[in-house]
Amino acid sequence: MKNKKVSIIGAGFVGASVAYSLMLDNSADETVLIDVDEKKARGEADDIAHGVEGMANTALYAGDYSDIRDSSIIVVTAGRGRLPGESRTDLAAENMKIIRDVAASLSPYYNGCPILMISNPVDILTAGAERLLEAPEGTIFGTGCMLDSSRFKRCISRTVFPEDKAAQSECAERIEGFVIGEHGDSQIPLWSGVTVDGSAADVYCADHGIVWDEAVRQRISDETKKMGAAIIKAKGRTNYGIAVCACRIIRAVLKDECFTASVSSTMGLDAGNIRPSLSLPSVIGRKGVVSRAAVSLDDFEKAAFEKSAAGMRDMLKKLL
Repeated sequence: MKNKKVSIIGAGFVGASVAYSLMLDNSADETVLIDVDEKKARGEADDIAHGVEGMANTALYAGDYSDIRDSSIIVVTAGRGRLPGESRTDLAAENMKIIRDVAASLSPYYNGCPILMISNPVDILTAGAERLLEAPEGTIFGTGCMLDSSRFKRCISRTVFPEDKAAQSECAERIEGFVIGEHGDSQIPLWSGVTVDGSAADVYCADHGIVWDEAVRQRISDETKKMGAAIIKAKGRTNYGIAVCACRIIRAVLKDECFTASVSSTMGLDAGNIRPSLSLPSVIGRKGVVSRAAVSLDDFEKAAFEKSAAGMRDMLKKLL
């Protein structure tokens, strides 16, 4: 791409954090921040852009929907945030209305570039946006379980490398593991694919005298699932973790890196013409989700994934 342009729709905490992360990452040439509150978008853009010269070379400014016409990728963060004690699915009806408005506003200027959905419930809104814009499969996709997968690996690292509390990021890099399915209550840790330093987790733990039984795995699973709600209870929102995940995805699109992450994209029409969106390890490149990585699910994981898909279909039938 000659000019790597990112258009961010929504200048709330998440949208502004994505813009800030992109500014530090230097992967985009140009970033435009769009919001119904034009004054806020302008204030956020100016605040981020006023950093010390030499730290970033990205041109950042506030704009409107007409500015998306030459985008390399569009990022959607518009919508109400999740409240303390509220599930992601509780947001579905209200935020789907907002996504309908967003789709109608961007449609006249949309050039077919990838659209990254961050707004929650991300799986429902990704499927809805794809249908509203009649986009090819994989063009519109969501951050999905990428953040959950990062949390999952950190939880595992605290169990496997408990002595390295000051180096959890580095320790997490030694672990390969994904969370799949819904970005929400029915998310599925892909235990059958977890590796530590290239070895299957159960083999590594047995070799190093680390307890790796069902109780330990259940604790890790529960901790992973509750992390988002715990952060919201503590500070009222989550914005930095998801912004960094989004930045990594955006870089993969802008540089056509073929980066693999557990992101949400649509799959399999049913008899009612409903195509649910769920997360699986997927290869991300210039056109969005290029392909899904080959993943072998055991019987339990397969049943849980199918149950999660059924739940998504039921909710979509009520909203679309």
